Amino acid sequence: MRIWPGKPYPLGATYDGVGTNFSVFSEVAERVELCLFGEHGDETRIDLPETSGFCWHGYVPDVESGQRYGFRVHGPWAPEEGHRCNPSKLLLDPYAKAIEGQVNWNEAVFAHYFRDPEGRPNTYDSAPFVPKSVVINPYFDWGRARSPHRPLNDTVIYEVHVKGFTALHPDVPADIRGTYAGLAAPAIIDYLTALGVTAVELQPVHQFVHDAHLLEKGLRNYWGYNSIGFLAPHNEYSSRDQLGQQVQDFKLMVKTLHEADIEVILDVVYNHTAEGNHLGPTLSFKGIDNTAYYRLIGDDPRYYMDYTGTGNSLNMRHPHVLQLIMDSLRYWVLEMHVDGFRFDLASTLARELHDVDRLSSFFDIIQQDPVISQVKLIAEPWDLGEGGYQVGNFPPQWAEWNGKYRDCVRDFWRGENQRLGEFCYRFAGSSDLYETTGRRPYASINFVTAHDGFTLEDLVSYNDKHNDANGENNQDGEDYNRSWNCGAEGPTQDPEVLNLRAKQKRNFMTSLFLSQGVPMLLGGDEIGRTQAGNNNAYCQDNKVSWYDWRTVDEDLLEFTRNLIRFRKEHPVFRQRGWFFGRDIRGIDHYDIAWFAADGTEMSEENWNQGFAKSIGVFLNGKAIAAPNVNGERVLDDIFYVIFNAHAEALSFGLPDARWGKRWVKIMDTAKGGLMDDEGAFAAGESLVVRDRSCVVLRLIEEK
Repeated sequence: MRIWPGKPYPLGATYDGVGTNFSVFSEVAERVELCLFGEHGDETRIDLPETSGFCWHGYVPDVESGQRYGFRVHGPWAPEEGHRCNPSKLLLDPYAKAIEGQVNWNEAVFAHYFRDPEGRPNTYDSAPFVPKSVVINPYFDWGRARSPHRPLNDTVIYEVHVKGFTALHPDVPADIRGTYAGLAAPAIIDYLTALGVTAVELQPVHQFVHDAHLLEKGLRNYWGYNSIGFLAPHNEYSSRDQLGQQVQDFKLMVKTLHEADIEVILDVVYNHTAEGNHLGPTLSFKGIDNTAYYRLIGDDPRYYMDYTGTGNSLNMRHPHVLQLIMDSLRYWVLEMHVDGFRFDLASTLARELHDVDRLSSFFDIIQQDPVISQVKLIAEPWDLGEGGYQVGNFPPQWAEWNGKYRDCVRDFWRGENQRLGEFCYRFAGSSDLYETTGRRPYASINFVTAHDGFTLEDLVSYNDKHNDANGENNQDGEDYNRSWNCGAEGPTQDPEVLNLRAKQKRNFMTSLFLSQGVPMLLGGDEIGRTQAGNNNAYCQDNKVSWYDWRTVDEDLLEFTRNLIRFRKEHPVFRQRGWFFGRDIRGIDHYDIAWFAADGTEMSEENWNQGFAKSIGVFLNGKAIAAPNVNGERVLDDIFYVIFNAHAEALSFGLPDARWGKRWVKIMDTAKGGLMDDEGAFAAGESLVVRDRSCVVLRLIEEK
């Protein structure tokens, strides 16, 4: 087969309509073979003829899209020095844009023999048992579809799993359920549009691997936090074949969502790979250049640093690793048209040596990049290493999953003491976490539930996790859930318990969508999705995790739709700037004020009452300090929100006439939700707020 010198860049396989250029980085390689596979698995090996700057490259005429390929790297086998080259192992291209197949967990997949893991290298050929990289056709007609480019403060995020969302949906054609095409089906677009969310945050769609120990139990890596291909959309979500069709399907999904004015955010896992530790498989990076791609133990490089609990951590100190991640991010923005990223265990990316450094190389590069710096960047601001919990400490252009918001709101509504003051901070945008770093309230991605943990239904139905189906003797998953079952563990027919659970769900939803910051709704919470108390359903690729569209809680769904619409209609709940807590345009125009149950402003004594679980907040839509993105003054109604997390009903006095003369109640979570201006209340008048409920009033007559 003919091969020409080709070019070192771009890395990966680049099809130009006539042939394909191949390039792979390895500083330790002594020889690199390009392996091309025919339809029946026959293999043709050809040496890459040139190396430039440690990039091995060659151009092969007549190789077209759909071609399966891989690499074999000849080089040092010296695990004690960190080197694990083994040419008997077929390796995925780190820059593969499509991957066919999954791992068949044969001993050949490993570079060592099971009987002697510290001994000589395993020489079994792994090619029949590993997935293959695929050359793709990059061309796609995007038509007039454009990214919505919605400001963060106007964003409502819907965290969703590509497969689980549509796997059981009756209005999605059976042949595309659980796929990218399924997520673009008209019924799904109509659902998301009616719900009112503005962005879908997809759980991992980078090509990932199903762990051997899970497959042995009849389970699978459902969540997908086990990446092996950072530029390849996961092939099992393709509605057709896996020879590049997954790329076309993904692009069509993005195009369709953009046409519906919905953005696409990817949950990305750059902190580790599916190759695990020194006993893990050799699938790609480990066999190409182990010391470059992974963080190794300094005085014993046979072993791996592990900040993630998965066996390894990518080496963010190496320029080619940084380049790979940046090339991946740019590819998903420029070629796949996604609108942003949520970085899993992002503290790992900030580790220069051992400490978390928020000004590490990775963040420096992100900040100066003209493409990535312009999209939505969301950090999961923790990892498992020492000092890994970094909520509030990420750079100015980053938003963060606010774990303190989640914990505080859960504790507040289940009636814990000492949470009132913090609850007010979280409701008002968490200025204590983000203001000093030059960020605004939309740096806080607020959430009550996420994929990791209880669903909303389970949060109010279980005190304890029930993870037995995971096959780990219920030892996996978080033990401290800040949940409350409302009087019965799991399913019950007790009407009082069921009514309380329904009210608690409305309380959580109301807190989430009326708080300053960016609300993130866990997909399925709005329909009452349950995992039967499993708070770690990462391996449940079945009805435990899939959305059950036959048992939709229609009342909760309608309530959630109304809440999202209400938030959209009233900018006082999604402000671009911080509250001042004082007069903005005159003595009678405070932007926010806090009140005790007797209708007087909160005093220091009130704030110090650790048992207090109720408060009223005045939100002045006439005193919004920050203009909109066009520089125009923002005006809205004036609202008074009462939170009562006590186990008993309380009588709340409204503020005196300086704050408004007449109010109407527009929401009461004890009564089911939004209402049409029910009941008028005069300044200073009292109203009863039921136990564990939230009431919203709107001012209809000023002084």
